[in-house]
Amino acid sequence: MRSLIKIVLTIIVSISLYGCQKYLDVVPDNIATMDDAYKDRVSAQRALATCYNQIPRNGTRYDPGFAAGDDLWIHQFIDGGAQERWRQYYRELAINGNNVTRPLYSYWHNIEGGSALWKAIRDCNTFIANVHKARDLDSFEREKWIAEVKTLKAYYHFYLMQLYGPIPIARENIPATAPSEELMVYREPIDEVVAYIVQLLDEAIPNLDLEVDNSVSDAGRITRPVAAAIKTKVLVTAASPFFNGNQDYANMIDKRGIVLFNPVEDPNKWILAAEAAQEAIDIAHEAGIRLYHHQTTFNVSNETLGVIQVGQIIADKFNEERIWSLSDFNSSSPNLQDLGLELRTIPRLHADHQNIVYQWFIPTLKMAELFYSNNGVPIEEDVDYAYDDRMTLTFVPADQEAYMQPGYRTIGLHLNREPRFYGSLGVDGGWWFGLGRTDENAQWPLNLRAKSMTGGMIGNQRYSTTGYYIKKLSNYRSAYTGKDAYVGMRFDFPLFRLADLYLLRAEALNESLSSPDANVYHYIDLIRQRAGLSGVVDSWTQHSRFPQKPTTKEGMREIIHQERNIELAFEGQRFWDLRRWKKSIQYMNQPVRGWNIAGETPQEFYQVITHNRSQYTLRDILWPIMQDEMLRNTNLLQNPGW
Repeated sequence: MRSLIKIVLTIIVSISLYGCQKYLDVVPDNIATMDDAYKDRVSAQRALATCYNQIPRNGTRYDPGFAAGDDLWIHQFIDGGAQERWRQYYRELAINGNNVTRPLYSYWHNIEGGSALWKAIRDCNTFIANVHKARDLDSFEREKWIAEVKTLKAYYHFYLMQLYGPIPIARENIPATAPSEELMVYREPIDEVVAYIVQLLDEAIPNLDLEVDNSVSDAGRITRPVAAAIKTKVLVTAASPFFNGNQDYANMIDKRGIVLFNPVEDPNKWILAAEAAQEAIDIAHEAGIRLYHHQTTFNVSNETLGVIQVGQIIADKFNEERIWSLSDFNSSSPNLQDLGLELRTIPRLHADHQNIVYQWFIPTLKMAELFYSNNGVPIEEDVDYAYDDRMTLTFVPADQEAYMQPGYRTIGLHLNREPRFYGSLGVDGGWWFGLGRTDENAQWPLNLRAKSMTGGMIGNQRYSTTGYYIKKLSNYRSAYTGKDAYVGMRFDFPLFRLADLYLLRAEALNESLSSPDANVYHYIDLIRQRAGLSGVVDSWTQHSRFPQKPTTKEGMREIIHQERNIELAFEGQRFWDLRRWKKSIQYMNQPVRGWNIAGETPQEFYQVITHNRSQYTLRDILWPIMQDEMLRNTNLLQNPGW
């Protein structure tokens, strides 16, 4: 898909995704008539690319799901020039909260880090209404393109719904010459928004290809598995507590007297979501999509292979688990407007690296505590894990050599953890495989204390503010090659992968039953097996203080939630999951914690430091609509608290 867009943009004028744009941003040959804009296949393809080219930039600082949650933290730039160039929307949101004057991450208004999704929807409507005019476009390809655009239109509506809750439904474009009362649209009830999104996807799915013709040139194009995955996510979101019977918004009643949030829970929504998830899984399997298992030519142990596999699930560009992913936005080139995730997350491992890494997106201590013990259960539940001593200094024993440096002084929290812990996080006393070192016996050692090579600060910009790094979002085949020299393996950031669908299926099925059955355990156990862990029932029976936990609906709900947060850590999912589970206020108000990065000794470093963030209340969950928009359209109802 990105290749399609690149080809198209070499023909038309350069288009800014985040500046002011006209109603139709592709008018070929400078002829401002709709007939000429869709006169042939080439013209229609340009319009198709415009619809695609407005997909929100997941995995970047423009993505609230990735950057605005409680799993990451970032220091504040002191340098004015860097602050101006790399606007820290996520930090502004965390420190000051949002506002109605110029809302941050405003995907309604195309400002402050957001993009114009209503314009994207208008472009989709224009395409659907006019693509039949292309004289040399055969009916098969035309119907496929329409299906792709309907899927994009559904996705854009869903993205807005996640941010704002009830939204207007843009079934067709309103003519600019329409009476003013037609332009004064209303927000529609959540249930109607969901029904319309699902309708679009149901119309699209039969006409989509099962898989793309060319995995390189067509990467990112909408396929049947993509549309089915979006439908699953929509229905699971609609069935979740925030959107299903949420009485916190029972008073959201517009001037028509219409209740926008149904305060009565509908259990049947979980049944529909479970059915959609199974259908999406079946379609994905039919397309050859499978859980990824990394194979390497390097001579490494199973333990090291399990660690590097965690990152390769994301960073192996063409792995078989991906359902939908986006390229270009994660380029590793330091000369591009948006530096790649690797350079924003990896540490400096040598003095030659300090001018090339940026170390911006940093995991919090909360995430280090989240992962399971090596027995596959929460560390606070594990009967064999010394939970009360987790913050106590200790030396790394020889039997932990695969994951930590023997003899290094660390804390119990970093020992006896599951492989995904070591594959997702760079921790003090751990190893870093790759980045130029692929000999298992000569990995990069991590010392994250002050005045060490990988710890402390470089000036006031480049450092980990918590004493951890994200290892998961880098490809071990990328390499430092000399002073300020780096060769990155480009990868696409996943919007959907198969493990996500497996977890959504397990969640929806568990919620639709009175108690979990083997089908609920099945898909979670497949993911745990890949991670080197035993199944849920066996793990809890043998190692948890609550051995019956997986046998109850409530207990299994907790397990599924934690499994999602672990498996999909740092992939932009936690922010949305906490919101739909109605856990945002609970978790976003917890202290942002890390270690004392100014500490030079173990005793000094392992002191918990708390970082300040604004209080998170009910009003902060749904984004505000800009005040100017409310003045222009008095039929709109503002979200509570704004």
